Amino acid sequence: MQKEFDNKLADKYNIKFNNEELLDEAFTQASYVNEHPDQDLKFYERLEFLGDAVYQLVVSDYIFKRYPEMPQGRLTKLRAAMVNRHSFSRFARECHFDKYIRLGKGEEKAGARKRDSLLCDIFESFIGAVYLDQGIETVKHFCNLVIFPKLDEGWFDEFFDHKTELQEAIQINGPVKIEYKLLDENGPDNDRQFKVAVFVDDQELGVGEGHSKKNAEQLASKMALDKLGIKDQKLQ
Repeated sequence: MQKEFDNKLADKYNIKFNNEELLDEAFTQASYVNEHPDQDLKFYERLEFLGDAVYQLVVSDYIFKRYPEMPQGRLTKLRAAMVNRHSFSRFARECHFDKYIRLGKGEEKAGARKRDSLLCDIFESFIGAVYLDQGIETVKHFCNLVIFPKLDEGWFDEFFDHKTELQEAIQINGPVKIEYKLLDENGPDNDRQFKVAVFVDDQELGVGEGHSKKNAEQLASKMALDKLGIKDQKLQ
């Protein structure tokens, strides 16, 4: 398993650990350590503490430079969206980190490997291990491959006010009719999906789907902005 993980990190992310004990520590839960008292093992919590701080710095530096006109309050809101349990667990799953966690038998049976809270911790501890072993530039390299493209893929679109940006962009030379129409609504009450289209002067420019009409409208507006070749950077 360790050799498989080493190869994956090298092939996919061009990361090769000098001190593989750090990588082991980052993916070891306390329950595994408790079941192997003779192996003098360490578990991930200290690396998690460090990784949290390093990741926040790297994200802050990136969005500060990417969005030079964005005010402090909005930068803080965007960073909060990128630095939280939900995002960390999604990143960890995308990287298949769940496959390589060392768990005690009880935790394995309890389904800990799929637990968002554990995946969040493991993601942060991995960042901490990479920082100690390779330095902050390698952390940035990993984030450039795995995290920052998510801004363009729409992972954090709900935090951007695409509707206002679209309105300001197309009405710069005078009033233009903008209309949002609900195309479809389906799914159970606890997981509704809405499909919305945005029309500009009765011409459809974008369609978005989301768990609320507001989110769907924002995504439809983003598609319209992309179609018009307009880059937006305003947060709600």
